[in-house]
Amino acid sequence: MVNLLNLYINIFTNMELATLLFLGNLGGTEIFVIVFVILLFFGAKKLPELARGLGKGIREFKDATKDVKENIEKAANSED
Repeated sequence: MVNLLNLYINIFTNMELATLLFLGNLGGTEIFVIVFVILLFFGAKKLPELARGLGKGIREFKDATKDVKENIEKAANSED
């Protein structure tokens, strides 16, 4: 049971951000086009605000995964 929990924890916490965002198979040209389209939609003044919001969201996600990992490890250790 503990090994299965460790496997789930490793899979959940070791995902790369690109995989989470489904950008794993995109090349440089595709990413450039996506960034260019985003720039056209939102404009240069709005991009720093969007980037800050994205950064905060990613930070909160990492903190939440860390909390989940710690809770699972505590539960696994208390069962032993």
